[in-house]
Amino acid sequence: MNDLQPIEQQGQRVLTTEQIAELYGTTAETVKQNFKRNKEKFESGMHYFLLEGDELKIFKNQVTNSHLVAARTSHLYLWTRRGAARHSKMLGTDQAWDMFDSLEENYFNPQPQLQVPQTLPEALRLAADLADDRDKERNGRLIAEQQVNELKPKADYYDHILANKGLVTTTSIAKNYGWSATRLNRELHDLGVQFNQSGSWYLYSKYQDHGYTHTEPFAYKDKDGNDQVKPKTKWTQKGHIFIYELLKAHGILPMIEWEDAE
Repeated sequence: MNDLQPIEQQGQRVLTTEQIAELYGTTAETVKQNFKRNKEKFESGMHYFLLEGDELKIFKNQVTNSHLVAARTSHLYLWTRRGAARHSKMLGTDQAWDMFDSLEENYFNPQPQLQVPQTLPEALRLAADLADDRDKERNGRLIAEQQVNELKPKADYYDHILANKGLVTTTSIAKNYGWSATRLNRELHDLGVQFNQSGSWYLYSKYQDHGYTHTEPFAYKDKDGNDQVKPKTKWTQKGHIFIYELLKAHGILPMIEWEDAE
């Protein structure tokens, strides 16, 4: 782990496919196949970066270890922390899980090393820096207090969400916006979150593994008296907050925030 050369892309530490394979005790071909079979679960820019053309040439010139990139490769996948987590989950081996924990602690989130001053000028410089840091921290606290007051409606609404420890229906969320469940479902559909199939709403694949919803079968009788089953979906706290952030990004606020927005 200590010998692992840090490489970065777009400000994030990343790993190549070959590094992932070696660290997780598998082959590069297995990593590639897992990605190919589950590509819909990976999002470019979040789980990986695909380098080609000039971007790949620039990367080759930046890395000092020539073994990281094959000389004649035409494209290169670089895996972020989230991508590495997905691969460890798909492999499911003890080595993969243990190695990812170590990567997360030592590679993706390295702790800054404390520099001990060796001379009097260095000690004086460190003391001045610490004093400057204290001033910045104090100013930061004042700014944060003001921001908390400015964003109090948001905090209130978060409190409203988090107060409900269980699951919440679409109808309950919709009422917070003065809408019906039909209106909220339509808005989420228009924003690319869910789709309708045979009268039931389902999340698109990119949102299905985020823990936003809980779905269970619901038995009922149709108008002809026949037994039928349809999914009954409720939103988790995480899903509720996701809806709030998504709608707010599109200028749609819950009623509790209307007055402050005006």
